[in-house]
Amino acid sequence: MIRRIGRLAALALIASLFPLLAGKTLAHERSAGGSHAGLEIPAISHGEMAVIADYRSGILALASRAVDTNEPFRRVLNYAEIQYSYCAWGRMPGSVTDEESPFNECAHAYLAATKTVLMAMREMPREAIAAGEFISAIDIDMARRGLALITCKFSGAAFNTADIVKPNWSRVPLHPASMASLAGLAALFVLAVIALGRVLRPRAQSSE
Repeated sequence: MIRRIGRLAALALIASLFPLLAGKTLAHERSAGGSHAGLEIPAISHGEMAVIADYRSGILALASRAVDTNEPFRRVLNYAEIQYSYCAWGRMPGSVTDEESPFNECAHAYLAATKTVLMAMREMPREAIAAGEFISAIDIDMARRGLALITCKFSGAAFNTADIVKPNWSRVPLHPASMASLAGLAALFVLAVIALGRVLRPRAQSSE
């Protein structure tokens, strides 16, 4: 019984990390060139993404309620959401602010798509006012924090909806913050499995 619980827990962990570990059957690697049959997404600067990350959830909530949409808009929105999951849902420390993070390029991708969605809503009759308020707030924050001219090695990179940008897993051991976060997640998972096993062990013994 306990072994079965452990196997199920392991399968659950693998399923939760599937967007991060999925192979080329779901999307082409950018490093391999990828397919450029999708829609181009303009680059985003390091300074922009640092601020847009703070507004991401609000922007996508507005986009999800948009009525006068078209196929390109929906494709970019879908890409922004999928790319976010591939980038560990923005949970990795330094993924947005640290250009040395193995997750920084994939953060650029989902935030560039988020910016593209926001700029598209500025032209929509029903969403234009709310989108304009987001844009104004972002401009003010960038000026206040002096981020307008800050760039990094990914700032000039454009993206494409046909290419999922995945974390650079080979660099994780070289990035202490990412390594510590993943190690902490693994430790918590192991403790949860052990605790679950202790709770269910008496029940298993009583049923024998």
